[in-house]
Amino acid sequence: MSLVSEIPAAAPSLVAEHYACRLAFETDCSDVRQAMTSGNLDFVLLDVRGPAMFQEQHIPGAINLPHGKMTARKMAEWPDDTLFVVYCAGPHCNGTDKAAWRLGSLGKRVKVMIGGMTGWADEGHPFEIG
Repeated sequence: MSLVSEIPAAAPSLVAEHYACRLAFETDCSDVRQAMTSGNLDFVLLDVRGPAMFQEQHIPGAINLPHGKMTARKMAEWPDDTLFVVYCAGPHCNGTDKAAWRLGSLGKRVKVMIGGMTGWADEGHPFEIG
């Protein structure tokens, strides 16, 4: 028996349930880019890094809003059913986790774009400056 199969795989229904839950919390760079290029942008893309990093470069169309600035008053600028997609520097950064926690605590719908700026660059997608 290999190390892979030593612990039996989960039942298919549990696998489906697990990944459905995971996809409810996350999206990826490719899916965000596809939504942008298709014109089917049904979410608000938030760059949760600091303003200086945002000015250096960011994902086109993103709004800079660090998690510490996410207040009930600020988030009331968007309709209650708005879906927010948050990203930060990359997998080494927990800014997206903090932003998702804050948005969820404020009653907002949110997904984390896994990979952040690092993933976006790895996939060869363009950036904006300024």
